[in-house]
Amino acid sequence: MSSEQLQVAKTNIILLIQKCIDTIDLQFSIRMTNALYTLSGLFQSLFLKTTEIKMNPNIFLTDFEIKVEKIQHLLNLCQSILGGDSPGHLKDLCLKILLLLTTGLDNINENRFIEFIMGSCLFENLIQLLCDPSTRQKHGYNVVLLITLLVNYRKYDTTNPYIVKLSILDNELALNGYGQVITASLSEFVFGFSCEQSDNQNASWLSSITNIVGNMFISEEGTVRIQQMRANNALILALYEAIHLNRNFITTLAQTQTDSSSPPSPCNTLSVSQQRIDMSISNIPFDVTSQPSNLLVTFFTYCSIVMQNTKTESGSNTVKLCFIILGCITEDQYANSLMHDVSLTFKVHLYRLPMRHRKFLAETTTSSQPLVCTLLDLLIEFILSHMMKKFPMELYILCVNVIQRILCYQKRCKTRINFHWRELWTALLSLLRFIVQNENYLAKKMNIFHLSLSVVNILNFFITYGDTFLPTPGSYDELYYEIIRMHQVFDNVHSMGLRYTTNDGEFKNDALKLNNSLINVRGIIKHFNPKIEKWLSVNGLSTPTEQQILDIVKKNYDSLTLKLQDSLEQYERYCEKPKHEIFFNQMVESIVKDTRCNINISYASDANQ
Repeated sequence: MSSEQLQVAKTNIILLIQKCIDTIDLQFSIRMTNALYTLSGLFQSLFLKTTEIKMNPNIFLTDFEIKVEKIQHLLNLCQSILGGDSPGHLKDLCLKILLLLTTGLDNINENRFIEFIMGSCLFENLIQLLCDPSTRQKHGYNVVLLITLLVNYRKYDTTNPYIVKLSILDNELALNGYGQVITASLSEFVFGFSCEQSDNQNASWLSSITNIVGNMFISEEGTVRIQQMRANNALILALYEAIHLNRNFITTLAQTQTDSSSPPSPCNTLSVSQQRIDMSISNIPFDVTSQPSNLLVTFFTYCSIVMQNTKTESGSNTVKLCFIILGCITEDQYANSLMHDVSLTFKVHLYRLPMRHRKFLAETTTSSQPLVCTLLDLLIEFILSHMMKKFPMELYILCVNVIQRILCYQKRCKTRINFHWRELWTALLSLLRFIVQNENYLAKKMNIFHLSLSVVNILNFFITYGDTFLPTPGSYDELYYEIIRMHQVFDNVHSMGLRYTTNDGEFKNDALKLNNSLINVRGIIKHFNPKIEKWLSVNGLSTPTEQQILDIVKKNYDSLTLKLQDSLEQYERYCEKPKHEIFFNQMVESIVKDTRCNINISYASDANQ
């Protein structure tokens, strides 16, 4: 249908919409159902068509044709159905109508229909649906999705009542229900990925070749994995909004969830060939209630999967959102205390990216340990697995920032955890070495000194404050051993900095800061290397063992002089605006488009309700 044909049909479309609203008001169940189905189909078709022909549906529907009172009356009817004891299929249809109205335009901030929703008391009805186990099971996903979209309406230029209401929500049942919706959806994604990995390992060589050839004709953005990640972006954004806005939600992160009515999520694959996907029915036969679940545990496992896909823009955006969430969590005092609590230990599945230089191990299960240890394992894996030509600089900076926040908490609270810190130091040193080795290529595209400075300052933090949070004195010795062992890396970093400080290029000041931060590291190397060489000469040896170097380090601490460095504990607290404003606008627009295209309006979708 062309725009001209749509204009010709406008009068009949408007009349049909008005008749549907009048029929809903009659309160006859069967007629209400038919009217809601008709209205849903009309709205969906209309919004898809107006988007296709670049027509504003706001103008089409409200340009003196449908009175404001009529739209407001429709919302009041939906609110009444959602808040009453109406059958589940009517509530489901009302939620879908609200989602259709909310996603009518790509740019949610230009959607005039949302103004009507903002003026209603709908939030309380949505929260009540989350509180009740049976309604949460049926409608939880759509409820959380709708709240998330409404929270993002004009959030930067006006007072959004949904932001206010979500930020002060203290209903424990509602917050737990909100978290269970997210946990259930992510759990199904993880389960689906696990099944896929198992199938791939058991597949024949012929099917493997077939898959490889098939993928050659699909863009990276169109692969199943990326489509699955996009399908969960709405729930990840919902998690972000809850953590960012509501401190009460933090208490639900580490709670074991055993509710027998955890809600289903939508199908986690937005297949290119699928025309409609019901946003409230999952195709994955996974019972998330069969074993206790935990939101943070599930989220860490989810992160380990999506962090394997950073080569596409949408994949990188998903990972960025995950890192922002991790940053918010590690800035929160109470969340940190939960993750460091030795009485709250979990075994967590973390998936690893296949790499040529290490033995393939698709999945590792951590020992039962505090959640902060699992988080550090996750961050180490990201550092080691993304040193590539298409270097994700922004993601690395976010990753290192999370590490800094963890260390600041441990130093501030003098908290010692039994963690293999040496793996973190090795990962950071490997990252520095990669940056130096690829300086010529990377420096043309990005500021490599900012990340290098952040990495060196993490090591400086251990040097300066390690005695307050490292588990044993031996850990401090191992830190010095790693610095001495990798002295060539620091020499190369210093030389790189010198090259940029001797000219007036754009990175001169950053390079100067980097070299200044190396003063203690280079001091350690200059202090211990002569003593090691002297010991080797006296004992007639050419290559010392690790234990011999550790013994030399222990005996020569007293004569080592280090400079106290400032600002190692300071970091800029997270603020969404203005730094991430564009990112979130783009993320919301992507979710709006996916939601609008994949709401299933059919009798079949409600057959089991």
